[in-house]
Amino acid sequence: MYTTWFQLKCGIIKFFNPIRPKLRNLGCQYAESSRLLVKRNNKSMEKRILGIDPGLAILGFGAIVCQKNQNRMQHDSVNLLDFGVINTPAKTEVGQRLSTLYDDLHTLIKEFQPELVAIEQLFFYRMSSTILVAQARGVVMLVLAQHHLPIVEYTPAQIKQALTGYGNADKSEVQQAVARELNLDYIPHPDDAADALAVALTAWFQV
Repeated sequence: MYTTWFQLKCGIIKFFNPIRPKLRNLGCQYAESSRLLVKRNNKSMEKRILGIDPGLAILGFGAIVCQKNQNRMQHDSVNLLDFGVINTPAKTEVGQRLSTLYDDLHTLIKEFQPELVAIEQLFFYRMSSTILVAQARGVVMLVLAQHHLPIVEYTPAQIKQALTGYGNADKSEVQQAVARELNLDYIPHPDDAADALAVALTAWFQV
């Protein structure tokens, strides 16, 4: 199980994917990376999907690379590109935390270059928390609009249904399904990143 984490820019904490080179830690400077590239050919269609689980304290992200094969003898495939979270300190002023999300999301999009972004829809539970999540979600939508990226949104029940076939599945069942679909021998952590991968996979199933 790989558990190497490192800091990129101001708030991004990324999971180190052993199949691609580690990003250089340059403090608050953007570090160009070598992404996992899936071989292209004229009989397959590649799509990069970025999943986002919005939040102010912790925003989860997960990127996957999908291929639809026109050759009926080959199965469609999906591979993990990377995943992680953007953290913003609770004691920091809200405007600065939103600014960190804004800057770091631009960094992620530049790195992953997704063709589609999938977002978990806002779930109302506690009013104070919902307001903060809604503010973070507004920043996410702004950044995606600035990059002219298509967006799809799914409710938690839709994600559970897509991953497990059961709309009331618990979190562990969804996480196990994420690991299975991505052919991983470990459960992605933290939970926010796993949730982002789940919404990305839901989008892939619907493509």
